[in-house]
Amino acid sequence: MRQRTSGPSDRPPPPTRHPPRAAALAARGLCVLIAGATAGCASLASPAAEVGADRMTDPRAVRDGGTLSIALKSDPDKLDPTLASTAVGRTVFAAMCEKLYDVDARNRFVPQLAAAPPTTSDGGRTVTIRLRHGVRFADGTRMDAKAVKTSLDRHRTLTGSVRASELKPVTAVEAVGDDTVRLRLKKPYVPLLALLADRAGMVMSPTALKRYGNGFASHPTCVGPFRYAERVVGDRIVLDKDPNYYDADAVHLRRVIYRTITDGNVRLANLQSGDIQVGDQMDPVQVGRALTEPGLQLFNSPSLGYYGLTLNIGNTKGAGAPPGRIDTPIAREVRVREAFDLSLDRDLINTIVFQGRYRPTCGPLPSGTPYATGTHCPARDPARAKRLLKAAKVATPVRVRLQISTTPEDNRLGQVIQAMAKEAGFAVSLAPTEFATGLEHSRAGDFQAATTNWSGRLDPAGNIDVFAGTGGAQNYGGLSDPAIDRLIAEGGTTADKAARKKIYAELVERVRAQHTVLYLIQPTNYVSVTKKVAGLKVFGDGLIRVKDAGYAKGGS
Repeated sequence: MRQRTSGPSDRPPPPTRHPPRAAALAARGLCVLIAGATAGCASLASPAAEVGADRMTDPRAVRDGGTLSIALKSDPDKLDPTLASTAVGRTVFAAMCEKLYDVDARNRFVPQLAAAPPTTSDGGRTVTIRLRHGVRFADGTRMDAKAVKTSLDRHRTLTGSVRASELKPVTAVEAVGDDTVRLRLKKPYVPLLALLADRAGMVMSPTALKRYGNGFASHPTCVGPFRYAERVVGDRIVLDKDPNYYDADAVHLRRVIYRTITDGNVRLANLQSGDIQVGDQMDPVQVGRALTEPGLQLFNSPSLGYYGLTLNIGNTKGAGAPPGRIDTPIAREVRVREAFDLSLDRDLINTIVFQGRYRPTCGPLPSGTPYATGTHCPARDPARAKRLLKAAKVATPVRVRLQISTTPEDNRLGQVIQAMAKEAGFAVSLAPTEFATGLEHSRAGDFQAATTNWSGRLDPAGNIDVFAGTGGAQNYGGLSDPAIDRLIAEGGTTADKAARKKIYAELVERVRAQHTVLYLIQPTNYVSVTKKVAGLKVFGDGLIRVKDAGYAKGGS
């Protein structure tokens, strides 16, 4: 069966709620083979509760005061915009580290710390940004052009910076007076605005940077509705309302606490008991249960990201370093990687692991966005996979060690992949690893294969360049292909949308042909919230925005 695909549209079509009979029977058969996957398989016997239309905001009036507790799916990495790389970290940053630009509910770039959209000159090689007036950091330091320059230069040059490869086209940053910043580029770079609407656009207090140096992550100081109070690693991050914030009168909550609760069932139980008020990244199993709870409400929006697998073919010295040689069948031979890809049934993975609430995919660009392509995914074909393994002259079963996180959904995904791949000639062993530790293994190249969950970016370069370009900061698979690098460069400098879309269509096919990242699922952002809370916002980037949030006036 070939997967249905479609071209770009304003909204992706709704996911399949009830699998066809053949798929359902296959799913039940596979569930029998997978010990421990009962939570993901049990609901196949009965229809899933309907989620309904996208819901990103709650306009109800809120009262001032109170503490909001938010449960995160994993523990954030360093609270340093230059060094951070986790989605849960971005959620925390959304409350305390504003950016030059932001993304709104309609996936448009809007000014945040900037006063207006950027202007370009010199054929696109000079970008000028005007800044807001009267802005102060959480420590009282004034935010001006010099402060912005300090942060951008740190992003570009600090050893270990994850932002350095993103901002590589920038050759110089100039402070022009107090309220204007000018960026000089080697050549026009279309994705720059998208980068400045993410961590590369976060501005840090120069006073704090000078005082704390490499210890800034333990004292993060930015501009935001809330300021850092404390962190207990693995347990909680506490933020308090910032009186120095330029729009402090519009902030209702007194405190926000982010708690790390990796198990979705436990997050839901804490929601039901009232110990937390917001559950981030709820997986589809908990979504179905939460829909029947009268005291809970659901926020849901189409994600810009993807679930997939990364296969290590050349990361021997760490992401970003020149690729080396790895002597495993899956690293040496593209036909082995293609066979592994052909062993997987994306529709069935969506049904069993994600309750049919997500969308199967085989590319990095999300449907419903301007650069989405009508990529045709190959149907599962174990027979062809075996022929490819025979042609590659590798001994079977091909052993693959798959690193998964310790969440129940990653456990289900790993076991489903294990069962599917076995039929095609692979012996997959699972290596459950705590999230932050797994991230370090991936960066260092200490893995054969690993599950990948990318929250996504609005500009197509944000879902491809750092993962597939030679030297990319998150190119954990060690892919290096001159043709891919050339297309990445062309995509970054081409402003015409039609021409740029053609470039990314070719680029996606080139990346897919290497079978280094196997794209499986385009998820949906699901956030469960008690009905006592209003004013929350969850857009396509999946970040929980708490600036306008609070407890609803008059109760639920």
